Amino acid sequence: LVSLSNARLGYHDNAILHDVDLDIHPGDFIAMAGPNGSGKTTLFRAILGFLPVLGGSLIRNCALHEFGYVPQSAALDPTFPISAGEVVEMGAYGRLKPYHQTPAVERQRLGDVLEEVGLRRVATRSFFSLSGGQKQRILIARALMVRPKILILDEPLSGVDSESQATITELLLKINREEGKAVFFSSHDLRMVRRVASKVLRVDGGRLAWEESAMTEHP
Repeated sequence: LVSLSNARLGYHDNAILHDVDLDIHPGDFIAMAGPNGSGKTTLFRAILGFLPVLGGSLIRNCALHEFGYVPQSAALDPTFPISAGEVVEMGAYGRLKPYHQTPAVERQRLGDVLEEVGLRRVATRSFFSLSGGQKQRILIARALMVRPKILILDEPLSGVDSESQATITELLLKINREEGKAVFFSSHDLRMVRRVASKVLRVDGGRLAWEESAMTEHP
């Protein structure tokens, strides 16, 4: 799905990550661990086309609209009256004509993804009234609305309680195993990602390195 070779990634002419070699295949479940500011978000933004590659190469073998992205924080105005269901519906906007009603097939998809993340019951509630874990699952549902081949999640377990972390982790594993979608997420907790991911990357000092996982040997 994605292949980076000897890539330099960063902002303007300032490289944050160097010599990045990474292949993401269908069905992969990859976790990337590293401290804040180490370049995790930079890698995601480059893969998603938000940043140019400063050197080396980045090849995408699926269209950008086939990437489902869950950012570290949602850029939503907390004073804006928006329901959880409306947040999820945003994921379909790229397929809709401007000023047209959401077609029946997309409304059905909306119900399906809310059911998948276990939150159909909160669809009409204000997004900002939800708990941290519920908000994160709603954002995952929004990403699923694009019918992605790969899910990219920036710190999806940050800022939620341990019960919500377990729920979100199980949801991601289910999406990966039952639907065959590639999942690539970041965390600052290396010990945790070693327990759940089949492939683990550590990023620090501007370099990426494979770590051993409790699930499988590193490549």
